[in-house]
Amino acid sequence: MARDYLQCVPFARAESGVEIRGNAKTWWAQAAGAYERGREPRKGAVMAFAGTSGMPLGHVAVVKKVVSDREILIDHANWSPIGGRRGQIERNVRVVDVSAAGDWSAVRVWYAPIGDLGLRANPVQGFIYADGDAKPDHRFGGGEPRWAANDWKPGNGLDLVVASLR
Repeated sequence: MARDYLQCVPFARAESGVEIRGNAKTWWAQAAGAYERGREPRKGAVMAFAGTSGMPLGHVAVVKKVVSDREILIDHANWSPIGGRRGQIERNVRVVDVSAAGDWSAVRVWYAPIGDLGLRANPVQGFIYADGDAKPDHRFGGGEPRWAANDWKPGNGLDLVVASLR
């Protein structure tokens, strides 16, 4: 059940200070008029993923660092099942812009079970910029990702991941 593990929405809200509620796929529209929005990744911005058949509720993540014009690092929750468990927090996750126009409309995101960027391109609605006065509460802590702290290695538990997809 979804309530049994950490979802991306409360994590992104706590980490960014962006006070939006509801499914991740609605954040982009809800931000209109309340927050500045754009196509450029900035540190502290919320990256709003569109809903898809594989990700019907969308996804939100927080930009931690702009590495280059086509690569960023994000913090997010409930992306990779780690140790066979959903709802994990991942920090400093690599994201690469794979859009033809270089406009961040499609990205590939690091997927821990395979130890590489995920195979699918994920559509991105854009970036929601937190109010300059917003103070993230960081209730979920910092530091190393949980999978690194418990000696999890890419591929461990892959059989559980594959079984969960059937």
